[in-house]
Amino acid sequence: MTGRCDRDRALLDSACTPLQYPPVSKVRDLAHHWGTTPAERQAVFPDDNPEDAGADLLWRGVDVAAPASVVFRWLCQLQVAPYSYDWIDNGGRRSPRHLDPQLEQLACGQPFMQIFVLESFVHGVHLTLVTPAGSRGAKLFGVVRVTYWAKPVAPDRTRLLAKLRVVAAPGLRGAAMRAFLPWGDLVMMRRQLLNLKALAEESGEARE
Repeated sequence: MTGRCDRDRALLDSACTPLQYPPVSKVRDLAHHWGTTPAERQAVFPDDNPEDAGADLLWRGVDVAAPASVVFRWLCQLQVAPYSYDWIDNGGRRSPRHLDPQLEQLACGQPFMQIFVLESFVHGVHLTLVTPAGSRGAKLFGVVRVTYWAKPVAPDRTRLLAKLRVVAAPGLRGAAMRAFLPWGDLVMMRRQLLNLKALAEESGEARE
């Protein structure tokens, strides 16, 4: 009897053990730097500048089993579609699944994803987009500069990294945006990068 009672008490104690949730700081970290390493976040990104010190910074990253040149070609496709959840941010139209070589003819000022324009680029390596001051995108989200970097780690492997620098509007609207934008962006940009990863890997296989 004693043995069974001790066993039952042990089971009860185990059942009453509080659930262990991740620390709040860890949950917050997920929204701010999903998929990236500390070394990547400390690295100098293309188009970093001194003004970034006053911006909220977000990082995202995925491994891609395809050459950086192929990954960059898919980044050029962002001119015509967001490659995220099309039913949310592309009017229900499916983002194209085939590369359009015409979109690889880049020039600063070209529109990307409806609310951005191309600020700078190095062909085959990276491109930086910005919501121009006074534009619809800037009114919605603040001034956002995002760099997509196809960073080669091997001839057939790439780290697709993104760094966002967000300067929210002042006041309550800006405060709300600083609180919620990291989470909203995480949902949409995670899907975007995973879609681009899948498409780039399929392109690499088709080329082999």
